[in-house]
Amino acid sequence: MPFAAIYVPDFPVEAMVRAEPELRERAVAVVEGAPPLVHVVAVNETAAQAGVEPGMTKLQAESMVDGRFTGEGSRATPATIRQRSAEREAAAHAALLDCACGFSPRVEDTAADTVVLDVAGLERIFGPPAKLAREIARRCSELGLEANVALASNVDAAVLAARGFAGVTVIAEEKEAERLGELSVEVLLDSKWSVARGQWPANALGGERAPSFSKTSTREGALRQAQGRLCATSALEILETLERWGVRNLRALAALPEVAVAERLGQEGLRLQKLARGQARRPLVVAEPPLRFEEAAELEYPVDLMEPLAFLLNRMLEQLCARLAARALATNEIKLRLELESERDCGTAELRNCGIEDNAESNSAIPQFGNSTIHQRSLRLAVPMLDARVFLKLLQLDLQAHPPPAPVTKIWLQAEPAEPRRAQNGLFVPQAPEAEKLSVTLARMERVVGRSTVPSTALGAGSVRRSTADGRSPGIGGQERRVGSPEILDTHRPDGFRMRKFVVPSTVDRRPSTPTPHSESSPITALRVFRPPLAAVVTMRDGRPAQLASPDRPAMRGDVVWCAGPWRSSGEWWTEEVWSRAEWDVAVRNEEGVVLYRIFRDEIGERWLVEGSYD
Repeated sequence: MPFAAIYVPDFPVEAMVRAEPELRERAVAVVEGAPPLVHVVAVNETAAQAGVEPGMTKLQAESMVDGRFTGEGSRATPATIRQRSAEREAAAHAALLDCACGFSPRVEDTAADTVVLDVAGLERIFGPPAKLAREIARRCSELGLEANVALASNVDAAVLAARGFAGVTVIAEEKEAERLGELSVEVLLDSKWSVARGQWPANALGGERAPSFSKTSTREGALRQAQGRLCATSALEILETLERWGVRNLRALAALPEVAVAERLGQEGLRLQKLARGQARRPLVVAEPPLRFEEAAELEYPVDLMEPLAFLLNRMLEQLCARLAARALATNEIKLRLELESERDCGTAELRNCGIEDNAESNSAIPQFGNSTIHQRSLRLAVPMLDARVFLKLLQLDLQAHPPPAPVTKIWLQAEPAEPRRAQNGLFVPQAPEAEKLSVTLARMERVVGRSTVPSTALGAGSVRRSTADGRSPGIGGQERRVGSPEILDTHRPDGFRMRKFVVPSTVDRRPSTPTPHSESSPITALRVFRPPLAAVVTMRDGRPAQLASPDRPAMRGDVVWCAGPWRSSGEWWTEEVWSRAEWDVAVRNEEGVVLYRIFRDEIGERWLVEGSYD
């Protein structure tokens, strides 16, 4: 069985149910169009039993569903009518491709609701064809899509079987005509793809897939689309002719004489007859689906509380993680975009101007789409992970620190794919904390301590302006990261470093550390650095410090009984971050006794600062 077809019946409804699993047991109808021309385009089985059919108006569908399923009695079932969503259908189609690519690299993107994959050789991994088909159906169900799966020896026979038979179907070789014979001729051209919507099957299951109107702008594309329209129209006319002849199923169509079919229906009729016999042979048109993992949710009512927003984010994160797992991938970056309620709806004229400060992670609130505002957040993870609960906690902590300034009306969530982290620790290497727990711990620490806003004038000559996590200098009032990994800068400036986002190293340095030789008799001193340096008032006498006082620490006031220096240094005079300083080591006698300090004079800012104390 070299080919398997996956078909999702009532695809617009399944895209809705995938985003809202609670609709699975309800009567659901999907409508589209602008009022008053809103009509039903797809229904699920429960709504079809109530009499709702595609083509009805929204009012007709509501009246029929309400009269049958929402009245008094034991069969009372909530009825739901949803507006068609292009974002949800695109995400559902991407999930369908992810499921197929999880089994085979050779996948054909046949239609929005149909994909075909080459399964030759997979029986060595999954066992017999029936077991393989059940496994494919199970993977689709895990991604939120209830699909029909069919295996056959050729592409078109597999597609017809998937569209005609519910559940799992396996057609043995040379048995295609026998199994397909009981299907209705309507399966040759799926009636859900209408001329009015500009969507077509893959050339009536036998040719090149025609492009849609929305994606075609060139002359060549328009000509190809016209050819697809003519092909579908011809197939519709043939099916109407077969209906008048009394040909109801594929067995009757396959039994017709080929010469008579060619004389009356032409080459298109012969092609449809080959499809009915399961004899159509064509190569698999292998697609290369992009590795784009994005989910979107458009809310019926604006959400302004964290709890319902977290509930929606949790569902979307689980869907993204399932899609990534189907491709054997993880993610190291989560991007969140929230469309906020417009100023006209929420009754204030200040929402369009409300934003958040850029934190070197491309997080901002950007006015877009007329009166709407986009609140954008981006989380970079320490290591690639695949845990929806960890992602949800990180997003909650981030949104609590940077809440959206208005109620949310639409959500976009995107995961950047990355190779999963593979680590093998040595027997004698200390065990590091789990990456998932470490990311949450860092996020909680950053929420507690925040991002320091340190003016450049308070950093001293040793660090006139430090760079932010992405290498940019924050300038006066800029932001610095307080939680992360320190990185030494390529400079002679004392204490020249910056805090970067913490990243777990891929390898562990197993080289033995060489201890620093020192004499047991010599004392060891350590400098306890003050960050930022403390402002000081130094009284000079004969060019040497005589008294020291700090307005930040009154206990530091005292006379200098010993000093050494000055040690002068300067650098980066060719940039805006020029620095120059003169350092002194002083011993100050105060109430606590004699304390050693390192002080320096900022020659650029013409001020004294205390850099630290010696232990």
